[in-house]
Amino acid sequence: MLLHLDASARRDSVSRLLSATYADAWRAARPGARYVYRDLAARPVPHIGEAWTELCDHILEHEITDIGRYAEAVRTPAQRAAWEIVEPLLAEVVAADVILIGAPMYNYSIPSSLKAWLDQITFPKMSLQGRSFVVTGARGGAYGPGTPREPYDHHERYLRDFFKGHFRVEDVTFIHAELVNARLDPALAHLREQHEESLTAARERAAKEAAEKAAKEADAAVTP
Repeated sequence: MLLHLDASARRDSVSRLLSATYADAWRAARPGARYVYRDLAARPVPHIGEAWTELCDHILEHEITDIGRYAEAVRTPAQRAAWEIVEPLLAEVVAADVILIGAPMYNYSIPSSLKAWLDQITFPKMSLQGRSFVVTGARGGAYGPGTPREPYDHHERYLRDFFKGHFRVEDVTFIHAELVNARLDPALAHLREQHEESLTAARERAAKEAAEKAAKEADAAVTP
């Protein structure tokens, strides 16, 4: 299953374009496979509240590492209400083989809509090993290795550390289009061609990697 999330506040955004490119190629390669889409900007996930922290504390205290047992932490009406938010989000993640996230860089980091989703689905010592995360990003400037703004990249670095450090997922891919602000900012007009090259390369890579990923999954599904 492909779980496809978008977090951009813009309906016509570069990160959405790239995530759609990946999803379309994946679905074309696996037409019979399940696909679930969630727009975190259009339908925001609530921020966690105190009842969620109580669920989290119970899971930690009682050393519950099996995601299928998390519901055992529910003991009060408030916790039940919190769990009713968590349960469908977590079920989608658990069912997915690939979690695709369209995530622009906002103020050096990720959109708050994506952070709210991450907070809701994350519990102590949980593992999502065996799954893949793919992030299609759009950044107003250039934040790649060796650029002056590389130290300010708390977008890819945060997500990579989170997926690997907390979820213990090693299969993490980032596909970025950079210098998006060159489309509008007169001060960056001389970099518009470089942006277009970055976007074209990102679209091509998204389509190629999605097709390859889907083909590997299809082969694995029929291997005895």
